[in-house]
Amino acid sequence: MEVERVQEIASLSMTINSIPLEYIRSENEQPAITTVHGSALEVPWIDLDNPDEHNVIELVTKASSEWGLFQIVNHGISTEIIRELQEVGRTFFELPAEEKEAYARLPDSKSMEGYGTKLQKEVEGKKAWVDHLFHRTWPPSIINYKFWPSNPPNYREANEKYTEALRKVADKLFRSLSLGLGLEANDVKEAVGGDNLEYMLKINYYPPCPRPDLALGVVAHTDMSTFTILVPNDVPGLQVCREGHWYDVNYIPDALIVHIGDQLEILSNGKIKAVLHRTTVKKEKTRMSWPVFLEPPADQEIGPHPKLVDEGNPAKYKTKKYGEYVYCKLNKIPQ
Repeated sequence: MEVERVQEIASLSMTINSIPLEYIRSENEQPAITTVHGSALEVPWIDLDNPDEHNVIELVTKASSEWGLFQIVNHGISTEIIRELQEVGRTFFELPAEEKEAYARLPDSKSMEGYGTKLQKEVEGKKAWVDHLFHRTWPPSIINYKFWPSNPPNYREANEKYTEALRKVADKLFRSLSLGLGLEANDVKEAVGGDNLEYMLKINYYPPCPRPDLALGVVAHTDMSTFTILVPNDVPGLQVCREGHWYDVNYIPDALIVHIGDQLEILSNGKIKAVLHRTTVKKEKTRMSWPVFLEPPADQEIGPHPKLVDEGNPAKYKTKKYGEYVYCKLNKIPQ
């Protein structure tokens, strides 16, 4: 069965200035109605190269507990490495449809890896205005290169360079979060898989949409991961829910965006919070983003850390294998 890609639907929709019914969100989701206009959020930003480690730990922990979201600057990943990552991703999505389909995720696959459109069970049959490419980038033992595009030819090199640099950033964040929670420096990382932690890249491609007031690129959600480190392009679109209202997020040039995910909220027993966010689309411009989800192995059990639970602060979350958690969340099964 041929799958309709949003990129193709967008080309047709722009000529008739409308979008198919299944992409029109209900009124309680439509961005034109639900966004707080004229007020963008200035989310916390953190200088990761600050020599005062205590200050970095304090800021990371505060942002993670109060926002579940922050931007990091002076992160150590060169502008050149990030630009190459963006360029090869953009080039892939500009290939002819038949070339992209060679990397398509099979409909009955249990893995998210591959080129696709639908990710999870769709509420009320509504669809998101996005195509994507998923593949793991670390550790080497779990990489499946059949989902890594061979065109452009430098795709693999660009992604490997980025992953190598990103791992250093991730380790610094894990250390800061662990110490900020009052744990030993390696406790958090070890609890979510240690050296077996999996890096899953997703390239989001949001084509121009003739009715951005009605559609969403990605619906409201929290990430399933421990945390997510995201590279945006120069087209804004991230929104965050604060006190029941949706706000646009202002980007800082060359910053990376960090989302706290469900697994760290669970592990911290609620001391830090996963951020509820969504993505809007634009009428004239293509938006892209490159999130990397840092995920425990499927058989890793995640629950509140024993050092953060006692009689006065009992466990607020169930302990379960990460693979089971993902299955329940994608299929809208209560956890």
